[in-house]
Amino acid sequence: MNTRALAAETLSTALLLATVVGSGIMAERLAGGNLAVALLGNTLATGAMLPVLIWVFGPVSGAQMNPVVSLVMALRGQRPDWPAYLAAQLVGAVLGVFLAHAMFDLPILQWGVKVRSGAGQWIAEGVATFALLSVVLRAPPALVAPAVGLVVTAGYWFTASTSFANPAVTLARSLTDSFAGIAPSDVAPFILAQLAGALAAHLFWRWQEAG
Repeated sequence: MNTRALAAETLSTALLLATVVGSGIMAERLAGGNLAVALLGNTLATGAMLPVLIWVFGPVSGAQMNPVVSLVMALRGQRPDWPAYLAAQLVGAVLGVFLAHAMFDLPILQWGVKVRSGAGQWIAEGVATFALLSVVLRAPPALVAPAVGLVVTAGYWFTASTSFANPAVTLARSLTDSFAGIAPSDVAPFILAQLAGALAAHLFWRWQEAG
């Protein structure tokens, strides 16, 4: 087990969640009740940070920051240490939420209250995760980092769920009562939809590659 890689994966995931939650808090404070403006601020920060994290941490850990990405890599024989990566991503995600709360002088431990439920949102999570995994699997290696930022930026706006597309992110966002939060009761369906989208992407591109 490469402890340096796991430390990098934990830190990169923490910085991702600090960006998602922190920018959501800042955006909501500055938007004056305009949800479109708040979402735009949240989107821009997240879409900008993702390529940076991949460029910086990618050479050390792969900067996957997402259990379903690591799972698909494991299915392809490229991530045999997937369980360790899962643990690192989950720990990093929770720490990132706590860090965002600390930066904005909010209670560290919170529970999400924002309801994100219904068939439309679950379908959206499957679609968003399929799109993200398609980028990870098929974009030219030199372009993966900006392509991930772009697909997540687009997903914030074209999906009903605002594109969580990441089980670690989903779980961690249930620990914040802020713009980016999600009610804990809504987490499990989101994660199931994300797993379905990731496996669909894996199977589709395996089929394409077989031809």
